[in-house]
Amino acid sequence: MHSFQLPPSPAFFTRCIALLTAAWLAVFCVCATAADMPAGAAALQEKYQSLQPQLAHNQFARPIYLNSSESASAIKGDIYALLDYPFAQVHGALTSPAHWCEVLILHLNTKYCRVGAGQNPATLGMRVGKKFDQALEDTYRLDFTYRVSASDDDYFDIRLNADKGPIDTRDYRIQLEAIPTADGRSFIHLMYSYSYGFASRVALRAYLATAGSDKVGFTVLDKSGDGKPNYVGGMRGTVERNTMRYYLAIDAYLSALATPPAQQLEQRLQTWFNGTERYPRQLHEVDKGDYLAMKRKEYARQNGEKTPD
Repeated sequence: MHSFQLPPSPAFFTRCIALLTAAWLAVFCVCATAADMPAGAAALQEKYQSLQPQLAHNQFARPIYLNSSESASAIKGDIYALLDYPFAQVHGALTSPAHWCEVLILHLNTKYCRVGAGQNPATLGMRVGKKFDQALEDTYRLDFTYRVSASDDDYFDIRLNADKGPIDTRDYRIQLEAIPTADGRSFIHLMYSYSYGFASRVALRAYLATAGSDKVGFTVLDKSGDGKPNYVGGMRGTVERNTMRYYLAIDAYLSALATPPAQQLEQRLQTWFNGTERYPRQLHEVDKGDYLAMKRKEYARQNGEKTPD
């Protein structure tokens, strides 16, 4: 015997249409928002959401996530970090090539940086060397092109590229991109990479087997029997240390903007060095007094000022 079922009432159809419309609008709004965002901004926003656990709990005691990768002829380090500065301030400070020289000179191995005459793209002439005072003729040259690949109210992407480096290294890349966060801070991604040929690979491996044999990065590979972490070494350790140094330089530069201009250099130098000393196993190289004296001289040389006594 067949059962008889009454057709749905008009009110039922009305409710169904309302629910379907609401669901469609929700999906449409999400898709439209994602479509309205630049591809880089959307990807960085997605990365920010996925890294929440790592930013909240890590070995750095600050909201940072760092990783690295190595291939047969290239090495790359990435840092994702929350900065305690509003996006407008970060955008204004770091989308100028001249400001980048103020950032880069903080790194221990940067001996000189000057913006070239060109504008499209801008160029940064850098000299890199050892961790002590050096004459410029004893340093290595790196010529970066500087491009602002994207610059909006809620995203920017800066690329620094150098085709050639010291001892058969090449394809140096520094990328910085940033987005604002809902709580008024900025989320950044800093990437540092370069490629190397046979001569540079031999030289780097020789260094890592001798003077650099005790150098390590930040990635924990495993733990020893006593519970102490075993950190990555070799080329990955090298790129992780330098990526962290560049991140600390960006943070130090931004932190000094609130101080009077005459005091900003000293504030940046102090902040950068103190930041490296938070991770002495990886980043301690020289005493604070030696670093400050060296950088004051290098900054004066870079800006054509009288070298401090």
